[in-house]
Amino acid sequence: EAAELRARLRAVRHTVLVLSGKGGVGKSTFSALLAHGLAADETKQVALLDIDICGPSIPKMMGLEGEQVHQSGSGWSPVYVEENLGVMSVGFLLSSPDDAVIWRGPKKNGLIKQFLRDVDWGEVDYLIVDTPPGTSDEHLSIVQYLSATHIDGAVIVTTPQEVSLQDVRKEINFCRKVKLPIIGVVENMSGFVCPKCKNESQIFPPTTGGAEKMCQNLNVSLLGKVPLDPQIGKSCDRGQSFLAEAPESPATLSYRNIIQRIQEYCEQHHFQEEKIM
Repeated sequence: EAAELRARLRAVRHTVLVLSGKGGVGKSTFSALLAHGLAADETKQVALLDIDICGPSIPKMMGLEGEQVHQSGSGWSPVYVEENLGVMSVGFLLSSPDDAVIWRGPKKNGLIKQFLRDVDWGEVDYLIVDTPPGTSDEHLSIVQYLSATHIDGAVIVTTPQEVSLQDVRKEINFCRKVKLPIIGVVENMSGFVCPKCKNESQIFPPTTGGAEKMCQNLNVSLLGKVPLDPQIGKSCDRGQSFLAEAPESPATLSYRNIIQRIQEYCEQHHFQEEKIM
């Protein structure tokens, strides 16, 4: 089994997991925009794998609702947004976007293994894995299966308030227990600048110092803060890239800085692995 996974994923250069302790913090949005941002470089081949099996929102966000997965001699073919951006999700296997996936753990794990073993990703520079919230079956499975190859690390998404940070601390603890490197934390919905008066409001007040203070306490990198922008939600609902639709927005500039830091981390991680080998 490990040999099969290794053979299939041999051509994947970097793997990044996107995690969150709590639902609703913008993890799938971040995964989608990270994939769009990396694929903006046409020389890079990017793959986005959605393993949020009970809440697959990636097809909607990537403008791929209603698409079907095709099977070829070399396995399942991803659904492509651009020539260099392929997507795979359980959402493509449902007869309707409103269908509920009512599965126990073993069936979920089987599908995750199938996504890794049977999807013909081809040569990929970045494989982004969007996970469900929490630290459950899907997380243990993806870490276990990918340990047959390599994972560059995890990006953990949070919002500034303590209710969210409390669950992120558990997520950081999970990563350390399963020896999953942490690339860093992204604070999403970090303040809102009024487009008219330009005053900044804290919609989710950081009562304990927000992600910045938590990262200092736990010795984890803060990759950046993304301000709240209503246009992000609108772009996702339309299946468009917010980065392309609002290139000068403060949120886009923040995303670009975060994506650059993730790329730098992955390149450094790859270089260190090559030196060890």
